[in-house]
Amino acid sequence: MRILCLDLEGVLIPEIWQAVAARTGVADLGKTTRDIPVYDDLMQLRLRALEAAGVTYETITDVLAEVEPLPGAVEFLEWARAHFQVAIISDTFYEFGQPMMAKLGHPLLLCHKLDVQDGFIRGYKIRQDDPKRHSVKAFQSLGYEVCAAGDSFNDVSMLDQADYGAFFCAPDKIAAQFPQYERTETYGQLQDWLGEQGCVRP
Repeated sequence: MRILCLDLEGVLIPEIWQAVAARTGVADLGKTTRDIPVYDDLMQLRLRALEAAGVTYETITDVLAEVEPLPGAVEFLEWARAHFQVAIISDTFYEFGQPMMAKLGHPLLLCHKLDVQDGFIRGYKIRQDDPKRHSVKAFQSLGYEVCAAGDSFNDVSMLDQADYGAFFCAPDKIAAQFPQYERTETYGQLQDWLGEQGCVRP
């Protein structure tokens, strides 16, 4: 059996925090793991920026309601589910990700959880250390062969642990640091790469 593990933001949906930054005008909220590889450093920056600007959780949920899957993402997932079990492994939060899952056909989502108090985001809880690698290892321990795709620094451990790993629309500066991973730029290219690895179920 094979399972396909995918990052969420930048692969299937736009970057949520960048959408929040555009709505609020808070530039630091637009930074992602493409800019700051250490996730806790990135989240601490976001939490400070949210507090300083007084951005409410309600404002963020209003933005989330307007975020739509990337063009072709829904069709790609329909194709993927015909050939794989599919899991979305993301450094987003259930509070952000669950509304997106309805738009993507409710795939499995493994991510983190926010601490929301009095209408503001006060902190967050990581599901586990290095969650993307551990998620892949857990699937492998169940006898799955794992194919994986992501776009950023925080996906590298997932790609490394997977039996087959590729970048999807990764920036040049990231892909250049990890040339061992195939670069794909469209869902069609990702489908072709998965077929070339022998991952696609006949």
